[in-house]
Amino acid sequence: MKKNRLLFSLLFSIFIFNSSAQKTPPLPFGAIPTKRQLAWHELETNAFVHFTTNTFTDKEWGYGDENPQVFNPTAYNAEQWVKIMKEVGLKALILTCKHHDGFCLWPSKFTEHSVKNSPFKNGHGDVVKDVGEACHKYGLKFGVYLSPWDRNHADYGSPGYIDYYRNQLTELFTNYGPVFEMWLDGANGGDGFYGGKRENRKIDGSTYYQWPVTIEMVRKMEPEVVFFSDVGPDIRWCGNESGIAGETNWCSINIDTLYAGKSGIEKLLNTGEETGNKWIPAEVDVSIRPGWFYHQSEDDKVKSASELFEIYLKSVGRGSNLLLNIPPDRRGLIHENDVKSLLGFKKLLDEAFAQNLAKKANVSASYYRGNSNDFSPKNLVDGNKETYWATDDNMTNANIEMNFKKQSTVKYIVIQEYIKLGQRIKSFSIEIMENNKWKTVANGTTIGYKRIIKINPVKTQKIRINFLDSRACPVISNIEVY
Repeated sequence: MKKNRLLFSLLFSIFIFNSSAQKTPPLPFGAIPTKRQLAWHELETNAFVHFTTNTFTDKEWGYGDENPQVFNPTAYNAEQWVKIMKEVGLKALILTCKHHDGFCLWPSKFTEHSVKNSPFKNGHGDVVKDVGEACHKYGLKFGVYLSPWDRNHADYGSPGYIDYYRNQLTELFTNYGPVFEMWLDGANGGDGFYGGKRENRKIDGSTYYQWPVTIEMVRKMEPEVVFFSDVGPDIRWCGNESGIAGETNWCSINIDTLYAGKSGIEKLLNTGEETGNKWIPAEVDVSIRPGWFYHQSEDDKVKSASELFEIYLKSVGRGSNLLLNIPPDRRGLIHENDVKSLLGFKKLLDEAFAQNLAKKANVSASYYRGNSNDFSPKNLVDGNKETYWATDDNMTNANIEMNFKKQSTVKYIVIQEYIKLGQRIKSFSIEIMENNKWKTVANGTTIGYKRIIKINPVKTQKIRINFLDSRACPVISNIEVY
């Protein structure tokens, strides 16, 4: 009898211990985002602005021998740019302060190849200042792109150029902040003007720029800045300029370099790596026009509102941020065709995501962590990004069911993981109730910060989301249905 009591006490203690353990929050799993990366995720849609001498010479890549006198917008208005971007719902703007041609949109004291030697505002113009102030006025974050490659500078390829580049970064970060993102691309070295020498210069991108030192320098000036390049260190390229993130899109990746320009890894950048040891999510950069700079010949080739909406679904809707390039024309204004398309895009967004059916739905789960209200499925629809539904640690598949009480038309399902604890989901499916039977209408792999699943419009009273496989217990913060 005594042995039975001891055995019962032991089993009861084990049960209580396990139950209480499952009522504590899940531990972080795998790579997790930093505070500044979390803030970047929440922006979702940002603007890119390419504007320089190329706008006036009708080129995409200037050679570096352009006369600053060609830069002369006739009706320049940076506020017009930012006001439109605000109206469309974009959250930030990254300006090409210097492209590969080396022409600077601010009066840099380290070069003569800048707006200070142009007719623009009689040599007293400062596009960087104007755009930064407009962003502040309309509540957009401001970012900078300073091309490492400089086809104008005589010292490019020598150690002296690195000092020049860092001096210009210091000008931008001390005079025009705060700066939320520093953007770099992979174009490094080639033929150029180079102060009149007109030659081809090659550099070793892995060592020449000394990126770790430069990044540390910038971090001291702007601790919360995020760095974008092909492979990070904070944000990575999506592997294409078509506006498409990978259908499988892990925010983690294994990184062995900090420099831009590493070739042959486009597919890897598009999908990320499930077991990546660093949180480096993908940013999708794409232009509203065929080119990155304004060309009059492309006025009838502006992406339509519906094309932009599809890009949104394949970028933001796959867990990435969208960086949409909107180049000003030779007047210094966003062209009417671009404005029309952008406003149409906003209208489509508003129409598609107007009424969240999940808000009034009854939500249930096959199981939730320790049966604790802290991890209840109700957290999925409470509008609080800091609450979430989770299962026990050893449970890597489960489902969520939503009952709308009456037949409703469903077209989009939005799912968000609580990424502060890592990205976990490997596969999922979505079912709708039709004729009292469950019918699969979608299958997917990763979720991450946000996944938007588009299905053929269907009338139903119930949907079920099945989390089929997960690297650790599912932790989902939000579900919306439209």
